[in-house]
Amino acid sequence: MNFCSNCGSNTIGLIVPQGDNRERYVCGNCGIIHYQNPNIVAGCLPVWEDKVLLCRRAIEPRLGFWNVPSGYLENGESVEDGAKREVWEEAAAKVELDYLITLYNLPKINQIYLQFVGELVGGAFGVGEESSECALFTEKAIPWEEMAFTSSTFTLRRYFENRRLGKKILHRGAYPDL
Repeated sequence: MNFCSNCGSNTIGLIVPQGDNRERYVCGNCGIIHYQNPNIVAGCLPVWEDKVLLCRRAIEPRLGFWNVPSGYLENGESVEDGAKREVWEEAAAKVELDYLITLYNLPKINQIYLQFVGELVGGAFGVGEESSECALFTEKAIPWEEMAFTSSTFTLRRYFENRRLGKKILHRGAYPDL
């Protein structure tokens, strides 16, 4: 951080503010503390009959690889609304959320994933602007070697595990494993 977003000063320094326990960027001119916190990623695994909907990424990172529709939560947006929006943006599809399946931490890149399972409304989907292709897959047909992110693989494995058990369990995970 080079300049204070409050006053424009270039007197930003890393210090431990009084009453805090870690270094923060603090403006030497106006004293404002610039907190930097993890990004929340919301997503949903759309399900239709015995298949799941995956999207092939048309953008970086991991261009050309498959993923569970997910993306950064917007300010003022609930996690549920963010998950639905991401399915719409990536797969031109609507979902009815069923349950939260994964809470997945990526502490090295400051991300927290919250993934839902949702029913694909009417089985209808298309290809959103962030995808080059969207398709329904049975468990056996999942392109495991072409998955974009560990969060997607974790969610898919937990979904099929839950389905075999006939349960709706929330799973917690991290990369690397904590």
